[in-house]
Amino acid sequence: MARGREGAAKRARERVRKDKQDAKRARRHGSRNDDSSDDAPQIDESGLMEEFRMISERHAAGHIDDDAYQAERHRIFVELGIETDEDG
Repeated sequence: MARGREGAAKRARERVRKDKQDAKRARRHGSRNDDSSDDAPQIDESGLMEEFRMISERHAAGHIDDDAYQAERHRIFVELGIETDEDG
């Protein structure tokens, strides 16, 4: 059954990578189209907290290594405003 876990870990890494790319794309897209009335971007706090819960569970189960977990944790915390880019 090790193959199943390896495949799941690979899918998790790919999802993390895709989520990161999507977040970057959204930030770039948002900075170019700054025609909204709010100066601050809307943050999906509950969605980010849910994402943090999911990666924390995957890390605890051993499906995500420490480096990937810390990188995703930092990305989420930066988006939430808990940490800054310089903290990581």
